Amino acid sequence: MIDFQGLLNNIHDDLKTREDKGVVASYIPELSKQDVNTLGLYMQHIDGRSFSAGDAFTPFSIQSISKVLALSKAIAFEDNKIWERVDVEPSGNPFNHLSLLELENGIPRNALINAGALVIADILVTHLENPKEDFLQYVRNIANDQSIKYNFKVADSEERTGFNNFAAAYLLKSFNNLNNSVDDVLDFYFHQCAIEMSCEQLSKAFYLFANGGQCMQGNQHIPIQQAKRINAIMLTCGFYDEAGEFAFEVGLPGKSGVGGGIVALLPNNFILATWAPGLNPRGNSLIGMQALEQFTSQTNLSIF
Repeated sequence: MIDFQGLLNNIHDDLKTREDKGVVASYIPELSKQDVNTLGLYMQHIDGRSFSAGDAFTPFSIQSISKVLALSKAIAFEDNKIWERVDVEPSGNPFNHLSLLELENGIPRNALINAGALVIADILVTHLENPKEDFLQYVRNIANDQSIKYNFKVADSEERTGFNNFAAAYLLKSFNNLNNSVDDVLDFYFHQCAIEMSCEQLSKAFYLFANGGQCMQGNQHIPIQQAKRINAIMLTCGFYDEAGEFAFEVGLPGKSGVGGGIVALLPNNFILATWAPGLNPRGNSLIGMQALEQFTSQTNLSIF
């Protein structure tokens, strides 16, 4: 049997000593305050066992990791109709590029780039009675943790500096792919990205994607077929223009966020979340990706 605890300890100790830890995101001012030396790892096994190392219980801004959770909630409302408004193809571009959106008549390449996530936000604003409160409660429920909350300073920081997202939203609106007002959709989206969670909480929230749509409490939130599709989108699109590299080096479905978090999973086996705020040039956690590569290489646990 693999000694997961010993392995996480070794990975943590090795990577904490690395000199190059990447650069903390600065385009969202609140995120620039993070400590580049932070490193947390948390593994949730499908059988209920869990293992952790470092800063695994410290909440951080999950940013684009929230897009997966939003997609799962939107699918619960619209099922396959959702793919009429957002595609499932890798973009090959950074998360905030807009050129393909105009070329492809306002249909975002996938739900994990910013433009696609704005369409998903629009769906949730349409269906949820109190969008911000109801979505936060959904995240709390699937993680079985009522302490999860928004960081309002981060949300405000994003709203004051998120000009590219405003541009994407107005472009979507011009192609009739936003049904609600730009302001309402962006307000929801900025808060969605500003949810704070720890590696532990993320691992528990993503349990449903490793367990055929069923959370740790045994509630079926999405059909098993849609859990499979979300995992496929994470594998091909979860790291933007570095998705191929992550599949090549790590070999798991996963999602990154510019807050330094990464969640990856092996269906029917485990979920592993890492947090290291320093980013590589493509906006993914430098140390987090190294941690996941070490884990799958040393355990031979991947989808390949």
